[in-house]
Amino acid sequence: MMNVNMNVKAGLSFRAFYLFFIINSAQTSVGIMGVPRVIFNEAHQDSWLAILIAYVYLMTIVIVMFSILKKYENADIFGIQVDIFGKWLGKILGTIYISYFILSLFSILMAYIQVIQIFVYPHLPTIVMGLLLLSLIVYSVLGGIRVIVGVVFIFFLLSFWILFFLYDSISRMDMTHFQPMFQASVTDLLKGARVTSYNFLGIETILIIYPFIENKQKAKFFTILGMSYATILVLLGTMISIGYFSPQEIEKTNWVVLKLFRGISLPLIERLDYIVIVEWMMVTIPTMLLLMWCITHGTKRLFAIKQRTTLYSVAILLLIICSFIKYENTVEKIGFITDRIGFWLVFVYPIVLLPIVFIKKYWQKLKGRAKS
Repeated sequence: MMNVNMNVKAGLSFRAFYLFFIINSAQTSVGIMGVPRVIFNEAHQDSWLAILIAYVYLMTIVIVMFSILKKYENADIFGIQVDIFGKWLGKILGTIYISYFILSLFSILMAYIQVIQIFVYPHLPTIVMGLLLLSLIVYSVLGGIRVIVGVVFIFFLLSFWILFFLYDSISRMDMTHFQPMFQASVTDLLKGARVTSYNFLGIETILIIYPFIENKQKAKFFTILGMSYATILVLLGTMISIGYFSPQEIEKTNWVVLKLFRGISLPLIERLDYIVIVEWMMVTIPTMLLLMWCITHGTKRLFAIKQRTTLYSVAILLLIICSFIKYENTVEKIGFITDRIGFWLVFVYPIVLLPIVFIKKYWQKLKGRAKS
């Protein structure tokens, strides 16, 4: 019988401070390279407003998630669902989460390989790049959650410098591209907020990693901080893209943010965008590490399968599948499906789950009083 609450060993826990880097890394991945175009297609020059609307809703979801988690002593979403819905339905719902994590991992893996093949190595076989990335993922996840947190922290520091090279694009922005303001309808803004929310998928990591946090009273603060920083990055990338490119250019360009670096040249570096693409591996790898760990942890919690077994099995499965993906539209379809599943699982399901948890806990409290 699976325990609802987890007993985490002292050597596996970490301080809430690292949630800033974990949540930011979970939300910031290869998708941020192209998100301005997607938002602009819905809200146009008022895209910044759609992002702010998405941020407010995301803040609500974070509050809902912590309200659920605080009803338990030290449980994750897998234990909570088993407690609320029973063994079989709880495990089915947990399996849906694991399947979503696998799909997200595969989507990010293929998207980054696609970027490498389009801009850097057009003739590089997919299986070679897939083997390289999956080897790094397997090696890191074998070290456990604390190693993953360390990698997330270090890679954040090593990739932060990329932002400073946007100064050239900022200096060339045309502010008339934002005029006239407040022209998008409420419907367009909500559509823009919805497509923005796809880039914020990853916040659900807190539902899995929460039992491993030592000072849980500070967890919400650092989660919101990490989420806010990820929002600032999306807002910054979108506003610079709108100001730098014409509306027609944004609508036709898939990797808008990446194109911002193409126009920058340094004395010793002619094509900065090549370096940015390679450096972006340090942004993408932490996201994939967190997803793979969530997969292995979930299968261990639900089915008592060793994490090492799940790790090798999923890595081999993804490597085999990625070797058969040859067309760009296939990768886009996978991303589309992942985003839609993620929207309902991350931004709708917790709101449905919250009152059920409250009712269940209230009923248990009444039963406890009746027995006493």
